[in-house]
Amino acid sequence: MAVARVGRVEKGGFSAHKLTPYAFISPFYILFGIFFMAPSLIALALSLFRWDGINEPRFAQTLNYARMFNDKVFAAAVGNTAVYALASLFIVIPLALVLAVLLNSKSLRFRNFWRALYFTPVVTSTVAITLVFQILYNKDTGLFNAPLIFLGLEPINWLGDRFWAKVAIIILITWRSTGLLTIYFLAGLQSIPEELYEAASIDGASVVQRFFWITVPMLRPIILFVSIIVLLGAIQIFDEPQILMRGSGGPGNSTLTLVQYLYQRGFTRLRLGFASAVGTVIFATVFVLSLLQLRWFGVFREES
Repeated sequence: MAVARVGRVEKGGFSAHKLTPYAFISPFYILFGIFFMAPSLIALALSLFRWDGINEPRFAQTLNYARMFNDKVFAAAVGNTAVYALASLFIVIPLALVLAVLLNSKSLRFRNFWRALYFTPVVTSTVAITLVFQILYNKDTGLFNAPLIFLGLEPINWLGDRFWAKVAIIILITWRSTGLLTIYFLAGLQSIPEELYEAASIDGASVVQRFFWITVPMLRPIILFVSIIVLLGAIQIFDEPQILMRGSGGPGNSTLTLVQYLYQRGFTRLRLGFASAVGTVIFATVFVLSLLQLRWFGVFREES
């Protein structure tokens, strides 16, 4: 009877044996709670106050959110960030996938060299890269305008024109991000069995058909993962436009991003409550878009 009673307690109760796995992973959720959840909750609470970081906070209810959504600069930052996100999803990801397919080809010579070359931007300092691109984008002496000047055409004002400034940021993002995504896709391609391609070839499938019928479906988990991290990175982009445009937000705020907007309001103007409201909106946007991506890829769909 005593043995049965002990067994029931261990089965239905919360014994030390059941606590062991949670103790081993405790560093993660403890650090996650301290450095992510706690600051997020504090920022959410602070978004309801007016505070300059020095004087006593004053309760403002939803005034910060009302002012933010009525601010034309905020609307411009949202539009610019959306452009960068769409460019990352529909330019960077397809380009990285194509490069991964090419680098995975057995007929390609010096494959390891090309893989290392495309990965180089990832391990290079963002500041150094952006400063080099500043020189390349120079209207009078930049390398990008050299062919136009040689042909006697009008050089492009990369950093002074509203349209071309945005294009300049997109080119920089594409150059910097493609290598890392290529590595992800390359890892996924190497896990696809060769027998599938051989069977499709015997059935008469072309290279394009094999790509869309085998490669893309088999890479679905990788595409989901890459899409989420690319979207998160695009919404939170800060370094490239901040350094390239020297913190100005570009001509007419044409390159200003949401994080730059948050930085200007919070650290330049010391409107910390307002900046917390912006940060809350960014977090909610990222969270909702990530859920939509997961749903679109069928992650929540029950297996039949």
